[in-house]
Amino acid sequence: MSPVSFSLVLIGVLLNAAAQMLLKAGTNVVGHFQFQLSNVIPIGLKLVFQPYILGGLACYVVSVAVWIMALSRVPVSVAYPMLSIGYVINAVIAWHWFGETLATQKLLGIGFIIVGVFLVAKS
Repeated sequence: MSPVSFSLVLIGVLLNAAAQMLLKAGTNVVGHFQFQLSNVIPIGLKLVFQPYILGGLACYVVSVAVWIMALSRVPVSVAYPMLSIGYVINAVIAWHWFGETLATQKLLGIGFIIVGVFLVAKS
């Protein structure tokens, strides 16, 4: 994989991971809510105008454009497994920013993901 191709894949993954973190931060601000007909408009408006949610959606839009460029250069059988790196990034950031746990079983899974991505990238 060329440096440009790798960069596009990595940027796509990072933008996708950032989108997830921003969406989570936005839902933390909005708080827990139920999907009921009576609150569709009030909750919908809170979500639509929440800056973190807007940032997360913007990251998704840009990540799609970057991902399309990456797929034009890298086989999907190599590029798609690289998205798993996003899980590793998000797990660490969620632990750091949101206080989510990183139990032994989760860390072991993250280790398998890293090994798997490395093997796919080398193929």
